[in-house]
Formats: sequence, C-alpha cells, structure tokens
Amino acid sequence: MEQHKVYRRVLTIAGSDSGGGAGIQADLKTIAANGCYGMSVITALTAQNTLGVTGIHAVPVDFVAAQMEAVLSDIGVDAVKIGMLFSPELIRTVAEKLRQFDVRAIVLDPVMVAQSGDKLLQDEAVDALKEYLIPMAELITPNLPEASVLLGRETFTTGDIERAAVELAAMGCANVLIKGGHLEGGDSDDCLYLGAEQRIVVLPGKRVATNNNHGTGCTLSSAIASFIARGASVENAVRQAKDYITGAIQAGADYLIGHGHGPVHHFFRWF
Repeated sequence: MEQHKVYRRVLTIAGSDSGGGAGIQADLKTIAANGCYGMSVITALTAQNTLGVTGIHAVPVDFVAAQMEAVLSDIGVDAVKIGMLFSPELIRTVAEKLRQFDVRAIVLDPVMVAQSGDKLLQDEAVDALKEYLIPMAELITPNLPEASVLLGRETFTTGDIERAAVELAAMGCANVLIKGGHLEGGDSDDCLYLGAEQRIVVLPGKRVATNNNHGTGCTLSSAIASFIARGASVENAVRQAKDYITGAIQAGADYLIGHGHGPVHHFFRWF
C-alpha cells in the first residue's frame, strides 16, 4: 500500500487584517514559515493598515461555526491558535465547536487592543473568555495590558509578572506565557509558567529598535502553535517561537512599508 506524507495541521481562528501584518494574514504566513499547513476561520473583517483600524465587521456567529465545522470534520487539526474573538456569543460558539471535535492543543492569544491602541474586544467578552476558553487552553499568551485586564489590576514589574502568570493559570489554563514587550527599558523578557510542574521560566529578550512591530503577538502565538503541532513540548515550542519572532523583528526592522507600524519579516529565513 502506498505510504502518503502528512502535513502538520494548524488552524487559526482570528480576525482578518487587510494590511497583511497581523491577524489571519500574519498567522498563515507564520504557520507556513514554520513548516505546517495553515487553515483559517475568520471571525471578523477589519479595515486596517499600518496606521490603525478604521472599521470592524463581525462575521455572523453561525458562519464562524460553519467554517469550523467544515475544517474540523474533514481535515482535522494538530493545533489551534485563537486570536480575535469580538463578542461573548462568538466565544461561546467557538468553545462549543472545539469541545464537539475534542480539540486539545489550543494556544489562546487574548487579543483585546491593536498595536495602534484601537479596541478589538467588547467588555463583556472578557468574562466569556474566562468562563469558556481560558479553561480549555493548553497555553494563553497575553501581553501585559491584556494580563492586567484579565486580572483586573496592573502587572508591570518582573515580580508582578511571575505572580500574575500563576494567578492566570488558576483560571484553569494549563500554561501561561506573559509577554514583556510593554516593560520599560531595554529588556523585553517573557515569563512562562508551566502549570503541571509549577515552574517559572524567564525567557530573556532584548528590545529591537524598530517601528515594524505590528502583528508580533499574532506571529508569536501562531509560531508556538506550529511547533506544538510538530510535536514540541510547550516549553520548547515557546523557546523556538521566541527565536523565530526575534529573527522576524530583527530582519524586518530596516524595511519601509506604510506610514505607521509595519509588519515583521515572516519569511526572513528565505528572503
């Protein structure tokens, strides 16, 4: 019998970025760049460029469910990355579909605010995230402002970040990565809490001087999902993904695209 090759399959459930730097577009580029087959469920359309978001058009919830049903019933997944989910109804529906198909390897990036400062999540959706999706996640990847919203308090020093990671894990998720990009100073250290081992891993990073930092959170979470799909542990997936996003930021730093925050260079290893 002929032996067929198989792809490592990664599904991104997120919003579309018409400017191509974040959201679904960044996710699919990242998944491909890291050796996996990417699929998408689009939750919202945004009118967006390097300067900001000028409009958000939510996809009807039943059509989001139809997209998930189509992909999961036929192709299946090895990992799922979840990004922008605009409303409580959408969050509940996504959680129900993931449970229906017994999807386990879930990387949740709780996208709340765009790089430009534009709000991307309804207030009541935060509670729905906590109730329905965070407890299902293998890993959540909030930045500092998102961790602050989830916890209802600010978390801006290294000690606070470690405590915050433990508190977020208590919401039911298996592991927590708090990204330190909003820390002041030259360092951009991330904090990974591995729940099963009750262990903190600090992942050091130096800040890259660049205006091209649009979509870094989307890119990092998609890279983590890709490495998990390829069989890496959560810790190793995070380490490899951090190396990838660092390289993508550094390689993209000297490019000029648009008049605001440009994208990272997703395919820096090829061109």
